[in-house]
Amino acid sequence: MISLKSPREIDCMRRAGRLTAQARALAGSLVRPGVTTHEIDAAVRKFIESHGAKPSFLGYGGFSGSACISINEQVIHGIPGPRKLKEGDIVSIDVGAFLDGFHGDCAATFPCGEVSEEAMRLIRVTEESFWKGIAHARPGKRVYDISHAVQQYVEGNGFSVVRDFVGHGVGAKLHEPPEVPNYGPAGHGARLQPGMTIAVEPMVCAGDWRVKVLKDGWTTISADGSLTAHYENTILITDGEPEVLTVAEE
Repeated sequence: MISLKSPREIDCMRRAGRLTAQARALAGSLVRPGVTTHEIDAAVRKFIESHGAKPSFLGYGGFSGSACISINEQVIHGIPGPRKLKEGDIVSIDVGAFLDGFHGDCAATFPCGEVSEEAMRLIRVTEESFWKGIAHARPGKRVYDISHAVQQYVEGNGFSVVRDFVGHGVGAKLHEPPEVPNYGPAGHGARLQPGMTIAVEPMVCAGDWRVKVLKDGWTTISADGSLTAHYENTILITDGEPEVLTVAEE
């Protein structure tokens, strides 16, 4: 069942979302050649815990990191470790923070030093597709109106959207109904109502949309080895324009 949040719960989610967005910004600021993904992960964990919160991903389903850090062809769920970032890498960082009983969830892809023009276009189109999608995040519309807008924009720019993983509701649980795909026909899915809080998260491949999960059970890569990007925010459905909850400023 889809949870509609009360005003008190929404205030809690704003606080969790703000902290999560600040953790994402911190992580992005650390992306540079020679830095290990473990170093970024440790900084994210320290920052979140210093604010009295818990990293949402740490221990989730057995995940060992506080952030998912995915490089180049890695779409999502990259496990932090000793790998050093290199000039030209693109780095997707997904973070969550659990504060006052609620989760925030957001992600972005960051360039490491100088990257190719195509890599920057992929990063830009992925983020832009999020904004195209949430233009439809209004009461009375349906979940797949968001999905369709994301897909149309991504594919119109020559890229593809991942089908095997989707966005989701967020609240007291990290993953709640409804699922929010990045593809599909407009006019389908749950009807959007004020008080719904969802994570919209385009996952985009420069090549084919098919992905595979590596033997570690987590790291998900593009099956054809093409570059990938990820952008996500937690949003609130209101009586009018959607409110992005994962913003770093008050």
